[in-house]
Amino acid sequence: MGDPVAETEEEIKSWALEYSRSHGWVLNPDEKQTNAVIKGLSRNSEKHGERYCPCRIRSGDKEKDKAIICPCVYHVHELEQAGHCTCNFFYDPEYL
Repeated sequence: MGDPVAETEEEIKSWALEYSRSHGWVLNPDEKQTNAVIKGLSRNSEKHGERYCPCRIRSGDKEKDKAIICPCVYHVHELEQAGHCTCNFFYDPEYL
């Protein structure tokens, strides 16, 4: 089994658009914020081998940190409660 391949910013954006659409959500219309999150996800993918949420602190324990691989385990609840995830990346369009 080889090392994970780092995802480029373009690959992450493409994935995020498809993922959000499949759930009836949208990406943050503020491109500056969206691009900052995409850069962070790409940087974490390159540096750590996973698309770790840039808004959360990694513990260094791979098993524990699985919870913060984007989309993190918290995002659905956050979208239901606040209309967006902590990173302000995924949005419920009703909250825009």
